[in-house]
Amino acid sequence: MKVTHIPFKNTGFFSKTMLDYLEKSEKTTLFYGEFPSIEGFKNQIDYKSNTFSSTTRTTLVSVLKKQYKKVESSIKTQQNIDDLLLDNTFTITTGHQLNLFTGPLYFLYKILSVINLSEELKTAFPTKKFVPIYWMATEDHDFEEINFFNFKDKKVQWNSSQTGGVGRFSTDGLAEVCKVFSTHLGTTKNAEFLKELFTNGYVKYTNLADATRYIANQLFKEYGLVIVDADDATLKKEFTPFVEQELLEQTSFNEVSKTILELENSYKIQVNPREINLFYISEGIRERIIFEDGVYKVNNTVISWSKNEIFALLATNPECFSPNVIMRPLYQEVILPNLCYVGGGGELAYWMQLKGYFDKVAIPFPMLLLRNSVQIVSEKQSKKLEKLNISLEEMFVNQSDLLAKKIKEVSSIDLDFSAQKEFLQQQFSDLKNIAKKTDVSFVGAVNAQEKKQLNGLDNLEKRLLRAEKRKQNELVDRITTLQNELLPNQSLEERQRNFSEFYLAYGQEFIKVLKDNLRPLQLEFTVLEL
Repeated sequence: MKVTHIPFKNTGFFSKTMLDYLEKSEKTTLFYGEFPSIEGFKNQIDYKSNTFSSTTRTTLVSVLKKQYKKVESSIKTQQNIDDLLLDNTFTITTGHQLNLFTGPLYFLYKILSVINLSEELKTAFPTKKFVPIYWMATEDHDFEEINFFNFKDKKVQWNSSQTGGVGRFSTDGLAEVCKVFSTHLGTTKNAEFLKELFTNGYVKYTNLADATRYIANQLFKEYGLVIVDADDATLKKEFTPFVEQELLEQTSFNEVSKTILELENSYKIQVNPREINLFYISEGIRERIIFEDGVYKVNNTVISWSKNEIFALLATNPECFSPNVIMRPLYQEVILPNLCYVGGGGELAYWMQLKGYFDKVAIPFPMLLLRNSVQIVSEKQSKKLEKLNISLEEMFVNQSDLLAKKIKEVSSIDLDFSAQKEFLQQQFSDLKNIAKKTDVSFVGAVNAQEKKQLNGLDNLEKRLLRAEKRKQNELVDRITTLQNELLPNQSLEERQRNFSEFYLAYGQEFIKVLKDNLRPLQLEFTVLEL
């Protein structure tokens, strides 16, 4: 096995927002607190220590112990839950949707990032304790985003007409999905594990939240992972002061809107706030709460309340109020002694819209860490790359550009017209100097002719390259096939493939290899040649 680290920017798959953040650009510093480093964690620990109460710790542990009665947890996980009662214990958190059978491969990378970071921090701060957290997005209602996973270019999908928060969905129908999936797995030891994992998760448990907890626990319990389902009345009671403020003052809308005005000058905005960033959630319903004509209403329903009525409901049934993408991060930081959120580029970009909101409500803003990203290269693929003289960094190059580069490298003729273009530009430079001395109005005509001639050379260069590609069609096919294997749909495989493909081939060793080689604070892309 060989491990190679590549700067994120050299892959071409990460946004300007994230690249500037990783480089600590001055344009991003207003939108986050401490940068993820050991020194940053020291400051964050001091900050969080002074703001998180022992009563919230007691509430959190009580809820977690109740939730963990539904699965067989490891001694390490049980100890981590108990440690959350201690003032010197902090969490490192990642969140993810309840994708069918974990969904895209990066689910593993997120969780292993928080596990490894927790262990690294224990070494750096021996008097403190750090607990890796997986926050299940049980209140999400975007079922179409989570009801499938890809396996060897096949889409395994669960169809259901249920609505509302997906964590509450019945697992009815997933036994049939399991039968279909099983036909593609074979009968190896690793295949039998996957079948059992799927069946025990989605048939034994009656709702999607419990099923997802079981699967994540089975994969990571030996590392002490703690899984949180925040769709809980007791936890939401801790959050009611912020819900009250939102209903009365629309604080998140006002503060996030200010931040957007500053961010949008340089970066793409990920999410736009509503005037009220809360949903009403009950069985089969998760709809926006809106305020119209002095009345609070549930969008697309006949449900409504006066001011007194909605506050009475909040007091008696806080579980009916569900934070949206703007307020969910705040909810997380209110109920967890959290230091750092680990997420993908899109996630961290919308977290960066929230710094002003956190400051306004006086809740510590967590450190933001870009999760580990990994490209798996098999031994066979590695040999093919070597034969084709394609480096690990080059495999991320746009396919058209990669083909052009490799064709030029092997061609017996010179396909690069740079020298000709440079010569032409020099000739026109001399003409412009002559024009300026004689008739300045002639300069425009010279510029137009220069552009025409350079375009002509560009077109000739492209035609010659196309002709050479046809001549080198075998090489083109080999490069195209290999890159499509590595980057399905010209995207990072971690966004397309499911862990089951690799578990089928490598078993538990796959997860162990990932854990042994991911370095969260190294802030680089990882290539694993297996």
